[in-house]
Amino acid sequence: MPLRGVIFDLDGTVVENDYDWPGIRDELGTGGASILHYLESLEEPERAAKWAILESHEARQTGASVLRRGVRELLAFLQDRRVAAALVTNNSRRNTEFLLAKFRLDFDCVVTRESGLWKPSGAPFLEVLRTFGLAPEACAVVGDTRFDILAALDAGIGAIFLLSCEPERFAGLPVEVCPDLEALRGRLESLLAA
Repeated sequence: MPLRGVIFDLDGTVVENDYDWPGIRDELGTGGASILHYLESLEEPERAAKWAILESHEARQTGASVLRRGVRELLAFLQDRRVAAALVTNNSRRNTEFLLAKFRLDFDCVVTRESGLWKPSGAPFLEVLRTFGLAPEACAVVGDTRFDILAALDAGIGAIFLLSCEPERFAGLPVEVCPDLEALRGRLESLLAA
C-alpha cells in the first residue's frame, strides 16, 4: 500500500531540546510510570503542584528549542507528493502552538495531550488515521523514543523511523534508525516509489 501519511513527534524530532526525562520522573516521583498517567492519577493539591513542576520544565525547554535542520524541506517534500503530515505530541497545546508559530510550521493534523490521547498508547495515532481516512499500512511514524515505537506498534503502524545517532539504543526493535532528516527523506522516497 502506498505511503499516504506521516506522523511526526515534536520534541526531539521536529524540534531539538534537552529534556532530562529520568531526572524529571525522579523529581515528580513517578516510580517509573508514564508521567502523564501518573499526574492524572494524583489527588489535589498534589496533582496541581506536580503539574506545575512538569510545566516549568516544558516551558524552559520550549523556549530553548531549535528547529531540526531539514524539517521545512521534508514537510514541503511530503506536501508536493500529497502525503499528509500529522504532529502527535504528549506536550501541551500551548507549547505546541508556540513552536509551530515560532518556526512557521504547518501540519494537516495536530494532536496534543489535551485530547486525552497519549503515547505510548496507540490512541493518538489511531485518531490521526481516522482523521486522514488511512489504514495503518499507508502511514509511517517518525520519532526519537521508545514511546513513539510503542504507540506505532499499538496502532498497527509498521513503518517506524527514529532519528538518532545511537542506533545501538534501538537494537532488536522493529524500527529503522536514521541519523538525520536527509537520510529519512531518502527512505520515505523509497516507500513512495514502491
